[in-house]
Amino acid sequence: MMDEGTELSLTIAQIVQRLKATHLHSQIERQAKECLHRPEIQLESLKEDVRNFLKASGWERKLQNAVYRELHVQPLPSHPAAPPEHAKEPLAYMRKAQVNWEKRILKSLNSMCTELGVPLARKRPAVEQKELTNKWNEMGTDEPDLSRFRPVYAPKDFLEVLISLRNPNHDSSEEASAKSHWGLIQVPLHDRDIPQMREAYSELSLTTGQLGIDDHTHVPPDLFESEHIRIGKKVVNEQDSAAAQQYSRQGCPTGLRADLWALILNSTNEPEDVMHYEQLKAGVIHHDLLVDNLIYKDVKLTASNDDYYFVFEDFLYQVLLCFSRDTAVLEHFSYNSATPPKSYIQGKVGVEEFAVVYPPNGVIPFHGFSMYVAPLCFLYNEPSKLYSVFREMYVRYFFRLHSVSSSTSGIVSLCLQFERLLQTHLPQLFYHLREIGAQPLRIAFKWMVRAFSGYLSTDQLLLLWDRILGYDSLEIVAVLAAAVFAFRAENLMEVTSLTSAEAVLADLSTLKVMPLIQIFLFATVI
Repeated sequence: MMDEGTELSLTIAQIVQRLKATHLHSQIERQAKECLHRPEIQLESLKEDVRNFLKASGWERKLQNAVYRELHVQPLPSHPAAPPEHAKEPLAYMRKAQVNWEKRILKSLNSMCTELGVPLARKRPAVEQKELTNKWNEMGTDEPDLSRFRPVYAPKDFLEVLISLRNPNHDSSEEASAKSHWGLIQVPLHDRDIPQMREAYSELSLTTGQLGIDDHTHVPPDLFESEHIRIGKKVVNEQDSAAAQQYSRQGCPTGLRADLWALILNSTNEPEDVMHYEQLKAGVIHHDLLVDNLIYKDVKLTASNDDYYFVFEDFLYQVLLCFSRDTAVLEHFSYNSATPPKSYIQGKVGVEEFAVVYPPNGVIPFHGFSMYVAPLCFLYNEPSKLYSVFREMYVRYFFRLHSVSSSTSGIVSLCLQFERLLQTHLPQLFYHLREIGAQPLRIAFKWMVRAFSGYLSTDQLLLLWDRILGYDSLEIVAVLAAAVFAFRAENLMEVTSLTSAEAVLADLSTLKVMPLIQIFLFATVI
């Protein structure tokens, strides 16, 4: 273990090094040089005067937000003696499971490539480039033949991998209670119980005002909402990421949500961001990738059939096709247990200098992937802005939902948290469902792997995602999944098969998210 001082020094050095490579650093440097010609800048108090100028002109706040982002995205520095793979995932058996899972995905992708005789990538002929440029804003009208393409994997395939996870150093016979074997996830990871959650999520308590709740608080809803909107406008005006994150724990007003989320994520839409998006668009127009067909297929199978999201079909193609070309996404693999897949130039298989990451962003889309983008289309109608917010959401949160890791926000921990909450607080229901062959996780997994996108009504989903951003954690997703089972417990006790249990939980579109979470966390007898 490092002492606190060493860890702090390493963190500061790491952040400074990363920020030096950003456009923001060169902008601040240029502003500092230009301000030297100003009359209020005195030689005897040069350092202080330049600092005051940067503060008054808003650059200091931009720097604070950039530092705040780095603290939330990058992992804490590991011990200097720790091997580099520990930063990605400290547990060897999790790393091994992730590697084996990646091999399966690549095998599936390569076999599809071989079967269909489709290359992984090809340059588009000039005529095709012109055609794509002309229909860029109406790609949804295109009806390519995708019948031969299939998703590389679906969430249920990934669930089987998680169910088979075992820690080779853990003797399950040592467990004090047979209860530990009720669930499907059999790995010993730490999770929080309800008293600890009540402390962590104190802003969600029954006596605190919340957007998304009509009653139950001592403050009249209309009064709370108008005051909350007033504070929200002030937070947006101040441009403070930390304040915006704290604010969103009680929900974001509809009219302010887009600005607040972009502020929390420190996602900008400066000219360089727009230019980056245009470069990615040019990459899509020039080259056709096999994964483009997987993206088309996924959008057609999911969002295009959704009552809320079908209107955003064009936006989804634009964002996801650009995302697949974005090499900036590769940065997140330094703290992601996954490793970007590689392809080799023909005839040079296995020769490292001829290896290229494929797709360029290192992320192979799976069935339902487009649903990570769809809800954001309600907030942002400018493609470059929508793109930068989605990319930031992905590298902070969504990647954790489809990789094997021991992270507290990772899908393994969420599954375990869900099962333990249900088992501890609704043991009769859990036992009943288990006995009839309807393990709760088999029903809830598809909700959690998509962070409930496509299952809740959009207004309720956005209220849930407010809290993911506010608490910088996906844990609330597992809490909601358990709360849904608690809410439908009476009906579920009557079912006699997995099919009938799924039927009881088939439609979540009428649920009110925040009352369910509040009641489950703060009204459950413990």
